[in-house]
Amino acid sequence: MQRDWADIWGGAVLALVGAGVALHAGLRLDFGTLRAMGPGFFPVTLGVLLLLMGAGIALPALKRGAEPVIFRWLDAGAVIAAILIFGLGMGRLGVALACFLAVIVASVPAPHGGWLWRVLLAVAVTLLVWVVFILGLRMGLPVWPRFG
Repeated sequence: MQRDWADIWGGAVLALVGAGVALHAGLRLDFGTLRAMGPGFFPVTLGVLLLLMGAGIALPALKRGAEPVIFRWLDAGAVIAAILIFGLGMGRLGVALACFLAVIVASVPAPHGGWLWRVLLAVAVTLLVWVVFILGLRMGLPVWPRFG
């Protein structure tokens, strides 16, 4: 029986990252209380949740079998390119254009053809990001491109 190595390693990496974040923040930042949260409360809590989620993925995978997974370079490249476009392009392109382009690039290897659904998805995600981060959280991010 072939083990489910993708879930074992993926869950283990998530658990290790979560443990590292929780430990780092817990040792360096004040945790506070539920009533008066300190700067370490949020990262420690998210780190512990990520640790639990990773364990919840990896541990059951130890007992189950799986078919071998074919690694798709185009899929991985599209996701990495989308992250880079959004992260590096947000300052110059603005949140709206960087988000739109990142969604378009990430959807390129999708098995469904056509561009209409990709554009509609990019518009929907961009609007959601704008509503949550610009309107809701009032983050001081540039929304539109800066020329010059």
